[in-house]
Amino acid sequence: MTISHTAPRVRERAWLVADAVTWRGLLHLLLNLPLSLVGFVVVTVVISLGVGLAVTVVGIPVLVAGLRICRAFGSLERARARCLLGLRVPTPSHPPSRRPGQRGPGLATLGDPAAWREALFLFIRLPWGILSFVAALLLLTVAWVVLPGATRMLVAVDRAMVTGLLAPSARVEQRVREATANQRAARDAATDLRRIERNLHDGAQARLVALAIGLGMAKEILAEDPQAAAEMIAEAHGEVKLALVELRDLSRGINPAILTDRGLPAALAALADRCTVPTLVTVELTARPAAALEGIIYFTTAELLTNISKHSQATDSTVDLHRAEDGSLRLRIGDDGVGGADPRGGSGLTGLGERIAGIDGSMTVDSPAGGPTTVTVRFPWQDAPQEPPR
Repeated sequence: MTISHTAPRVRERAWLVADAVTWRGLLHLLLNLPLSLVGFVVVTVVISLGVGLAVTVVGIPVLVAGLRICRAFGSLERARARCLLGLRVPTPSHPPSRRPGQRGPGLATLGDPAAWREALFLFIRLPWGILSFVAALLLLTVAWVVLPGATRMLVAVDRAMVTGLLAPSARVEQRVREATANQRAARDAATDLRRIERNLHDGAQARLVALAIGLGMAKEILAEDPQAAAEMIAEAHGEVKLALVELRDLSRGINPAILTDRGLPAALAALADRCTVPTLVTVELTARPAAALEGIIYFTTAELLTNISKHSQATDSTVDLHRAEDGSLRLRIGDDGVGGADPRGGSGLTGLGERIAGIDGSMTVDSPAGGPTTVTVRFPWQDAPQEPPR
């Protein structure tokens, strides 16, 4: 009789000791079997079918679809681990497409290491899913005295598997970021080339053609009507001046000489001088960054100051560039205008933010209605290459 009364009390105390963390862990263990079974069937059937048919036209799309399903299962497992185990595992980046604007079956997925790791996770998960499911049932029905401790040990195995196979690899993530940045740089370069071609065709080239025609006509009538020829030459002289201005502006947009020769302090000061709003420039740098980074900072500042000139209705603006404590470069541009700038509205700020994100930077816009507006841009520091000893 003593044993029969003591056992229910011990069991009652054990159930009281089991806290919310334990119950969530048990739920996670019980869900392992059905999810592992579905994942195992998918990965073995779809991936095997895709590999078997790889020599045919159908095989590659099937394999790509299977890897994308594996990535979806990986997202589901990361979400389950976050909700039930409190384990936050970042989502690995998807690889960029082979070429900008490429369409098709998504061949880049075949080279996605995260998808293959998630396929491996689903393949080896089934034995552990069966074992953990049985262990969870035993804990609930027989071994309830050791319920919290045993659950923690079983959950630790789950956490290790999720972290080891579903977490992003730092090396791979860096390669994905570099590839994405290179593709965005290529798209930006192509856009710049089209802009230069369009500006040359519509601007300086058209003026030079008109100049050649005008000088030819002036040459033909020079002997018969010197006064008319002189007027035509004077008009051609004006066209030459305008063409030179356009060519100078175009060359400034390609490679500003002041940036190459004197660096960011002088280049940003020159941009501020051209801004229609009085602008105070502060640059605090102890070393010169890489030339590519200088160019990005220069054109970012130029675009933001142009926005201030066109839209802000401000009477004062500031440009501040300094090296932050974390080693990054911080560019802060503000004005006392009307505010209301929204990068989510499809404006030029949207494209600017995407280009900055392409080099692993970030941009935040604080622009309440009525102002003031502050745009803060973070650039990852890139050292200028050292010149070889002479």
